[in-house]
Amino acid sequence: MTSIETERVPALVSTKQARRRGVPRWRAGRSGISGYLFVSGYTLFLIAFGIIPTGYAIYLAFTNDRGQFTGLGQFIKVVQDYRFGPAFLNIGIYLVMWLVLVIVLTTVVAVILRARMRPRTAAVFRFLYYIPGALAGVASVLVWLFMLDPAVSPASGLLRAMGLGSFAQVLAPENLPVILVLIAFWTGAGGWIVVMYGALNNIPDEVLEAARMDGAGPWQSAWHIQIPMIRKWIVYQSILAFAAGTQLFVEPQLLQTASLGRVSPTWSPNQLAYVYAFQHGDFNGAAAISLFLLALGLVVAAVLVTRSGLFKVDDE
Repeated sequence: MTSIETERVPALVSTKQARRRGVPRWRAGRSGISGYLFVSGYTLFLIAFGIIPTGYAIYLAFTNDRGQFTGLGQFIKVVQDYRFGPAFLNIGIYLVMWLVLVIVLTTVVAVILRARMRPRTAAVFRFLYYIPGALAGVASVLVWLFMLDPAVSPASGLLRAMGLGSFAQVLAPENLPVILVLIAFWTGAGGWIVVMYGALNNIPDEVLEAARMDGAGPWQSAWHIQIPMIRKWIVYQSILAFAAGTQLFVEPQLLQTASLGRVSPTWSPNQLAYVYAFQHGDFNGAAAISLFLLALGLVVAAVLVTRSGLFKVDDE
């Protein structure tokens, strides 16, 4: 058999299989086109609101306001700003607390819902957990402003017991990472609980039943079977939660406004970029800060993907 005939064999086989299944030739030939049409809308939005703005930000970061190439000048300028270091330190502390809390607690809650509750009861709890996430970011912060003010909060007794007798004491700089993590967890954890619950449902019941027959208890089954089998979902959650955490802006910005200046207007890197762009008119410096955040997110994502084999297809 010649090489040309060898190359034609798979195509002939697939065509014959399609005919045996009763699939018309025109439909079998166009099956790939529907996939491209399905992703075309997302691709257009990705190009328009993702790739093109990123390219423009890269252009701004390496030029000045007159369009002249400045090399690393913009990056050096923002790094030397006295507000740059504290902003990234604040977001670093926030990210550590946020990632540990959201990954551990959402996974634990999903495991408990999957193992200890009936499907209908678990569905009710998943819905209740998801409700806060339906609120917009601004609305969530306003709810928490009400909850954190000892003068009007229904938890004022607890706040005063913790030595927080005034709104100014609650919004002290050392308390801000904890407050922002609580707001982010309250709004974002419900969606991740739903995702993790769905991942756990992909584990065959036969696997869990075999573990029970071998004497594994609920927590042993969760630690040695369920969590390892949803490891890629946890890595996926970590990447997206990290990316969302680096973009923190709305929550500290509203806290800064409500506190009448007690919270720094450059508490997070995004706030610092906002000040550069819209108060100083320095869009090039703001673009440089955004590229720092982009590089940080890409490095962390690359490490997690390569170390976890996130995109590797399991062998059957």
